[in-house]
Amino acid sequence: MKRFANLKRLGFFTRLLDEAPAADRYRFAAEQIVRAEKAGLDSAWIAQHHFHEREGGLPSPFTFLGYVAAQTSRIRLGTGIVTLPLESAVRVAEDAAVLDLLCNGRFELGVGTGGNPSAFAAFGLDGAQRNEIFARNLDIVRKALTGKQLDGGDTLYPQRPQLDKRIWQATFSVAGGARAGKAGDGLLLSRTQPRSKDAPNATLAEIQNPIIDAYLEALPPGCEPRIMASRSVFVADDHREAMRLADIGLRRALPQFMKGGHLPPGETLEEMIEAFDTHVGAADEVIASLRTDATLERVTDLVFQVHSVDAPHPYVLRSIELVADKVAPALGWTRTAAKDVALAG
Repeated sequence: MKRFANLKRLGFFTRLLDEAPAADRYRFAAEQIVRAEKAGLDSAWIAQHHFHEREGGLPSPFTFLGYVAAQTSRIRLGTGIVTLPLESAVRVAEDAAVLDLLCNGRFELGVGTGGNPSAFAAFGLDGAQRNEIFARNLDIVRKALTGKQLDGGDTLYPQRPQLDKRIWQATFSVAGGARAGKAGDGLLLSRTQPRSKDAPNATLAEIQNPIIDAYLEALPPGCEPRIMASRSVFVADDHREAMRLADIGLRRALPQFMKGGHLPPGETLEEMIEAFDTHVGAADEVIASLRTDATLERVTDLVFQVHSVDAPHPYVLRSIELVADKVAPALGWTRTAAKDVALAG
């Protein structure tokens, strides 16, 4: 039976998409992260999105993670991602430093270009320049965290140079993988990616393995790889229950899925599960499904999210338990190793 030898850490990820008002979304997500810590998971990650509540429900990740930090003690807390081109780079560094101090060094700073085109307009920015803005802002974040002088001569307070070694970059592209590797940062891989017209049936591994190749080739000698793959995983106590909830969630998510540039899936639930790159079912079915994903043989971190099934909150809590108790151990993850090995120094 295939086990992923490189898998060191297991995480939970949420975009805060529960079918509920904003206040309940935040409460549910916090409860899910607390449950993840109790289940022995190593990390919890949240995404930042502005304006579009069907894409993500959280514009203020540092505020939310401060709230969660007060309710947890061990689990590492990460941004997956901060949409860096839309933020003040100095403020990101300040918030990251304060949050890391408040949670006793448990913070992981994931960044990316991100952002809906209309969001750039709302911030008075040109979305076509997102890559240039991202590169400039990331350089400022690094300078600030490590205590270098900023324009005008000021330096960050509080300084937190340790965080420079806990930066992760998200990317869909080979060039982005090389950029993250050259910087010695971690690599964040998405749960799904649009297929090109030239390769409409490409597997996620066929898209993402070249990104990993570029990352590893660019990584400086002696720099330990940090490769995280996010995957859509929903586990229920039995097959019928999992399929019932998947049918509701995936059909509800289909319009947003198509807006994201994905090709139209077929009408059947099985076709939608495949198109959404979703691993869903009872524990044994999800284990078998994840074992077919060749990318996971190369990652150091597996982070699972219930999107786009987006089952009701009690089912999400149960899925977290089933992943920790049954699925992840079958893939090579152990709670002991997870607790003893930190994401970074």
